[in-house]
Amino acid sequence: MSTNRDLRTFPILRVVVSVLSATSETVAERYSRQVLFAPIGEAGQQKIAAAHVAIVGCGATGAAAAALLARAGVGTLTLIDRDFVEESNLQRQVLFEEEDARNATPKAEAARRRIAAFNSQIAIHAHIADLVPGNIHELLNGAQIVLDATDNFETRYLINDYSIEQTVPWIYAAAIGSYAASMNILPGQTACLACLFPKPPSGTVETCDTAGILNTAVNFAASLQVTETLKYLTGDLNAMRRTLLSYDLWTNERGEISSARPDSECEVCGKRQFVHLAGEARPHITLCGRNSVQIHEHNRPVDFAELAARLAPHGTIRSNELLLRFERPPFTITVFPDGRALIQGTTDPVQARTLYARYIGS
Repeated sequence: MSTNRDLRTFPILRVVVSVLSATSETVAERYSRQVLFAPIGEAGQQKIAAAHVAIVGCGATGAAAAALLARAGVGTLTLIDRDFVEESNLQRQVLFEEEDARNATPKAEAARRRIAAFNSQIAIHAHIADLVPGNIHELLNGAQIVLDATDNFETRYLINDYSIEQTVPWIYAAAIGSYAASMNILPGQTACLACLFPKPPSGTVETCDTAGILNTAVNFAASLQVTETLKYLTGDLNAMRRTLLSYDLWTNERGEISSARPDSECEVCGKRQFVHLAGEARPHITLCGRNSVQIHEHNRPVDFAELAARLAPHGTIRSNELLLRFERPPFTITVFPDGRALIQGTTDPVQARTLYARYIGS
């Protein structure tokens, strides 16, 4: 006896098929212009839809990258950030609104809400957390590629260790002033961050809170990063750039350093010594007295005159040969010659690290 029956005899199935068909057509239309781009096509779009990308940092670069990836249809995004939205962020951080600043909404959660409003078809995992050796394996688990959108080299070296240990690619990105830079790290195929920069910058470094930043530089860095990510997700590895690219959008100066080959003598990818992943190179943080946190940044000589000049527009400075005190109510940051700092006005180590990275640089 034949089991074939006209679909019209099953009204519930007919509705389900209709809904699925409508959903499929909506998805196809949403990404139609991207599918028309030959290097992606339908097959590439399917790979993008099945992909999982992690973004460490949801500030300016991270917000822009997250928005672009979500609109491109990346199936799963993991967003990690320890900070909250402030009014000064709105000039360049594209996923946030005035209400987020008024409510001091955590950036990862604010980004998740905004993305869900324009693409409800993808999964977003928001983590209000500081990426540290103790949680990096859990938070980045399952991600096919990691995007750096951080504000400090400490975390970048940690991501680099994880990348080499787990053979998970990551893309470095930075923007400050009118300057943007980016580099792809493909374990075993390209140089890693430690190949080009065995040690982090010495002394204090400029930050967007002290040197300023153009929103165009941020979006340029994010666009480079996301385009390289799409190349990776669609399997077009030969098209991925093998250089550290830097570009100044104001002066039009451009530079490239080859990152095509790993350094066999590199402590990380050559000798597989993961000191940042083990926490050995991480500044020690302690609670220190009432309402204060101490960050022990050893062997980092500080030029008080240079630091005072950078911080003067942002608060009150007092200094002598023994220390520099920077007051920006409700916080006071006291910096010592070896890089050690005392942050008064908080007992939260995460907030203390954020303030240190924002004004001292790390």
